Amino acid sequence: MEVRLGSREEERKLPDCREPRNERSSRVTLKVNEAEQGSWTVLRMSGELDLVTSPVVRQSVHEAVAEGQHDVVLDLSEVFFCDSSGVGVLIASRRLMKSCGGRLRLVLPARGAEDGSHVNKVLGALGVRRLFDVYPDARSATDGECRPLSA
Repeated sequence: MEVRLGSREEERKLPDCREPRNERSSRVTLKVNEAEQGSWTVLRMSGELDLVTSPVVRQSVHEAVAEGQHDVVLDLSEVFFCDSSGVGVLIASRRLMKSCGGRLRLVLPARGAEDGSHVNKVLGALGVRRLFDVYPDARSATDGECRPLSA
């Protein structure tokens, strides 16, 4: 296991316990980068959000709240896989933000809020897509004038 930390960027490379999809992808990676956009903290993720990598997201959200940041955007535009553990951490993040009077917004992959993305399909299949305010990009999610996309 390799974990790199630096300027609030975390990269976690873990051995893939499943059959490799091809010769070059024998590791699962999730990167979380933090940025500030106005009063919002944007956590941009890329890779797979699953049982092995979801603790990285949970920790990132908890750290943001601990630092007093109560408006958080989870940018999933570069997440290409999400399982029920990933959905669980999204729901737990929503619950945490509501408990502290904060707001949580999601950015789904291109066209994901409308159709086509794996993350959107999983959220829809589990019946939890309607729980989240979903935006097409981080700029829209942090803009007070933009409205969320419909479920």
